[in-house]
Amino acid sequence: MSLDRIRPSRSHADSPLAAAILAGRWIRAAAVDDEHGRFWRPNPDPRGRSAVTPEPASLYSGAAGIVLFFLELAAATGHEAYLEDARKGADRLAATWREQKDLSLYHGLTGTMIALIEAGWVLGESRFDAEAAAIADEIVRRARPFDDGVGWTAETAQRGDGGIVLGLLRAAAHLGVSAYRNLAAEAGLRIARLPVPGHRFGNCSEGPADLPPDAVTPGFLSGTAGTAYLLARLYGETGDRAFLEGARRGADFVRAVSAVSERCAMVPHHLPQGRSLHYLGFCSGSAGVARMFYELYRVAADPADLEWVNRLAEGIVRSGVPHRQTEGYWNVACQCCGTAGLMELFVGLWATTGDAARLEFARTLAANLVGRATAHDGAGYRWYQAYRRLRPGEVSADTGYMVGAAGIGAALLHLDAAGQPDQARRVILLPDNPFPSIPVPAGAVRGIGGDR
Repeated sequence: MSLDRIRPSRSHADSPLAAAILAGRWIRAAAVDDEHGRFWRPNPDPRGRSAVTPEPASLYSGAAGIVLFFLELAAATGHEAYLEDARKGADRLAATWREQKDLSLYHGLTGTMIALIEAGWVLGESRFDAEAAAIADEIVRRARPFDDGVGWTAETAQRGDGGIVLGLLRAAAHLGVSAYRNLAAEAGLRIARLPVPGHRFGNCSEGPADLPPDAVTPGFLSGTAGTAYLLARLYGETGDRAFLEGARRGADFVRAVSAVSERCAMVPHHLPQGRSLHYLGFCSGSAGVARMFYELYRVAADPADLEWVNRLAEGIVRSGVPHRQTEGYWNVACQCCGTAGLMELFVGLWATTGDAARLEFARTLAANLVGRATAHDGAGYRWYQAYRRLRPGEVSADTGYMVGAAGIGAALLHLDAAGQPDQARRVILLPDNPFPSIPVPAGAVRGIGGDR
């Protein structure tokens, strides 16, 4: 199926790339320049408001994520103007990161570090690498002792120490500093000692759903699956079986609490109250949990883990999305809990398996996203959504990566790259994404390092 055939009748865009360009146009309308560089308003619409608490620099909804999007848009189009957008955003991140207090991947300094690493790599400017190294040094400096090891926060999942550890591993690989990797492994051992790593107790009101104080979440961003992913990654980095054993305990817990039927599996949002609530997206649902099982398969080569990746993917397909909304897939388009996060999973599965059905479903998701885009004022594409499932009347559009147009645009760019094996290009994946950074099966790449 040609990528050009995904156009809905009411849409102006005729391809994922065209839709991503239009998303970039709207994000550019949100740009604000100051003496340090550039940041972007969460919502430039007249009287527009953001779905989330403002975080001007964050990977989740601020400048760090938007920098990544413009780096990718430049690679996809060859237009230097997008590199300038990214450079100005990175300038401001480099100048202001010392004002950030949060250390986490999605909401704090670790995400800023990732953006600067990528900016330095793409733009070829060593000053961004230098600032990324300074952030990594600050993260190392702020580690503190706990009774059972070393870490930074009371939370082991991706929203806390898990994301920080993944960021340090990325920094170690890019910057060549073994001390970052050593501290990441030390902090990981504290997490690996937990009976079932990643249990999330307590109020999670900062997330897209308000949870009871005694809730346990098996999902990815704030729960067991994300922590098991981290431990699997550490096993792949170190070979220490303590990490594999911890990851297996987490994966076993997820299997035990999931609803399984035929070839499908669905993960409860939280326990015990939400056992029948099955999110499909990245943060708390199947798309995120599948990443954990794939990472386990990648480092340990157990076919049973790959079977669970396929069970979770099949559960998404058979749910009827994107044309059918469910309790766990509502009016939401973003990377965190919506359609764009599902696209990332299916493009990744195509890149690892070559299964044409996975790529076809990613195109179906893209067609739905393009059809839902709004460009009523000619200022570019944005996506209005009810980010918080429990507040369906709160509909807004955002520019940011995990919650808005930048991340949706990035997912569309990843699909665009997957559809061009003759022109394979690297895409930017975050540290919690286990899939190939060139989203094309190795056997499908022609004219690169071999005969056609």
